[in-house]
Amino acid sequence: MNKQRKTTFYLTQAAIIAALYAALVYLQNMLVPNSATLAVQVRVAEALTMLSVITPAAIPGLTLGCLLANFTSIQIMPLDVIFGTLATFLASVCMYRLRSVRYRNISLLSALMPAVFNGVIIGLELTFFIPNDSDSILIVFLTQGGLVALGEVISVMLLGIPFIKTVEKRKIFQRFN
Repeated sequence: MNKQRKTTFYLTQAAIIAALYAALVYLQNMLVPNSATLAVQVRVAEALTMLSVITPAAIPGLTLGCLLANFTSIQIMPLDVIFGTLATFLASVCMYRLRSVRYRNISLLSALMPAVFNGVIIGLELTFFIPNDSDSILIVFLTQGGLVALGEVISVMLLGIPFIKTVEKRKIFQRFN
């Protein structure tokens, strides 16, 4: 494949991933209002983060998709447009870099990255930018971050791993390379 064709293919993959991510969040919020923006945020679209173990195009695709999707919660959490997108970007980069670390042919370490980054970054966002009655910032952070991380584990482990195993088994991305 020549350089121009590779660039076009990369941008096309990234655009499709971005569109899928945003569309899944919009659809989820339409079918089950606010389910993608609750404390235990189980976004079906987060299963797509596992595409980071297959293609580097997932990094900009997921980042853009998350940015677009987070505009649906701008009235509730305006800073989530920035911090949620940052968490997705950092998780995707780490997932791609850890893609070859596998246990029983599953990228478990990669699959934990969304929980780690979203738990910490969104946990801090929720701790400092949403009023709370607690005297302990640490308890609020651990609670909020833990709930966000739990939602990520559910999304990525229960949905993302079977999704990526299917994609890898069917060699969907290898057909186009």
